[in-house]
Amino acid sequence: MSDPSPPWPWLSPRPLILASGSGTRAAMLRAAGIRFEVVKPDVDERAIDRPLREGGVNAIDRALALARAKAQNASESNRGDVVLGADQTLEALDHPGTKAADRAEAKRFLQALSGQTHCLHSAAAFARDGSLLFSCVETATLRMRELSDDYIDAYLDHVGDDALSSVGSYRIEEFGAHLFERIDGDHDVILGLPLAQSLSFLRRIGWVA
Repeated sequence: MSDPSPPWPWLSPRPLILASGSGTRAAMLRAAGIRFEVVKPDVDERAIDRPLREGGVNAIDRALALARAKAQNASESNRGDVVLGADQTLEALDHPGTKAADRAEAKRFLQALSGQTHCLHSAAAFARDGSLLFSCVETATLRMRELSDDYIDAYLDHVGDDALSSVGSYRIEEFGAHLFERIDGDHDVILGLPLAQSLSFLRRIGWVA
């Protein structure tokens, strides 16, 4: 289903294909006036990421690999369209850099991040007909406050299953803002998409004004 948007600044007669089920990324594109359709890629993220992590591939390159895999996969079934894939990885001591499987694991992950600094690496990749057109990655650095177990429990009570949808077990745009004492980096990168570089690419190919 097409996502309606104003005629400006979108110039292309075709919509962008967003190869992501993330409502946050969709909201970012919508707010920027991008006309797009969502097509979830047929990609097993864990199956791609696990051997990369076990092989010692760094978090930045893993984010790029996942974004590229999503874009290229979805572009194979949407011939002629420009497809955007995106992914985010977390880099921190004592954290596996994966999404939590359940609440208990989310609590352990937040305990590991408490009082520590971690990095979020957000990657974007554009592809057409299986070929990569452009990719980029940007990093944000966040310092989490010292959190008691009771505070973590209260946070997880409020956010529920949303804690399982992000690699850090938090969502910075909501109650997660209370978890941090310092944030360095682009807010869009924290949300999961290097938006400025993505828009710059779309301008270069003449799809946005």
